[in-house]
Amino acid sequence: MKQPMIKMLTVAASLLALSFSGAGLAAGSGYELDHANVDLGNENALQRGAKIYMNYCMGCHSLQFQRYSRMAEDIGLTKEEVEENLIFTTDKYGEPTKYRSTMENTMQAEYAEKAFGAAPPDLSLVARSRGTDWLYTYLRNFYYDPSRPMGANNLVFPNVGMPHALVELQGWKKPVYSEHENSAGEMVQYISDLEPMEEGQMTEEEYDRAVLDLVTFLEYVGEPAKMVRGEIGAWVLFFLFIFGAVAYALKKEYWRDIH
Repeated sequence: MKQPMIKMLTVAASLLALSFSGAGLAAGSGYELDHANVDLGNENALQRGAKIYMNYCMGCHSLQFQRYSRMAEDIGLTKEEVEENLIFTTDKYGEPTKYRSTMENTMQAEYAEKAFGAAPPDLSLVARSRGTDWLYTYLRNFYYDPSRPMGANNLVFPNVGMPHALVELQGWKKPVYSEHENSAGEMVQYISDLEPMEEGQMTEEEYDRAVLDLVTFLEYVGEPAKMVRGEIGAWVLFFLFIFGAVAYALKKEYWRDIH
């Protein structure tokens, strides 16, 4: 089996396992997911999402099933705009990454495992494995937790081993604790809400919009064909309509000769 195929199967298996694991954690926490109103027809949102991803996510998470050139064509960017504003990596020779290259970062797996405990996963298919609602809610519910190695925790994914990559934009939040009585009659604490602790560069509304843009971009990356599927479908229906009309006229002409 060729090396690229092995690589693809390995990533797919990892994402599948991550999907089941994450679903269980989310369900176990009982956290209600917010709806992400993703609009793949919004080119500006896709461009803003790409900018956020390349500036805040690409350092750790590659998109190895996507190419810069395909992304540019799909979301309305020029080659010059991508090369000047979205490509920050170099190849193994130290040369700037080529426009038609796949979107991979240069973080070594050994370094990632030492720094984070595990190599950050590729996110090409994360929107398909997790779902856009999960991603939208997850990225908006980090909070400060000094007991965690990265100083951050998450309501949707408790004890996540990931830093709050967007803290510069959102700022820090802290948990608000409440108590309830469990089935054994004991009073236990739980996090009932998050409240601002340290301001970020954005207001809450602006941050929610930025996260939605980022999730929209990840939804596109997970299945770029969605961008053209509707247009192709319209042409297919148009062809079937014309073909049906011609076939019906031919059928009438055929039966007229018989009668």
